[in-house]
Amino acid sequence: YFRNEGSLTSTLRTLLFFTALMITLPVGLYFSSKAYIFEGSLGMSDRDSYFYAAIVAVVTVHVVLALFVYVAWNEGSRQWREGKQD
Repeated sequence: YFRNEGSLTSTLRTLLFFTALMITLPVGLYFSSKAYIFEGSLGMSDRDSYFYAAIVAVVTVHVVLALFVYVAWNEGSRQWREGKQD
């Protein structure tokens, strides 16, 4: 019973961590890359910087999703191996 409770807590922490990452990272990178990289350093127009900053945000979403799948897959297989040894 306690092992199952620990795995549920671990799964919930992982889910909440990646949820927070999914919300904050793309939005933060969108605005920071638009302001500092594309408009500031590269001197792009407002319209072009919106476009390229959106690409950065979309790529970030895909990277976070891929990391979540990787972590969830490894956590699930680890829990399955531990349960199999009982």
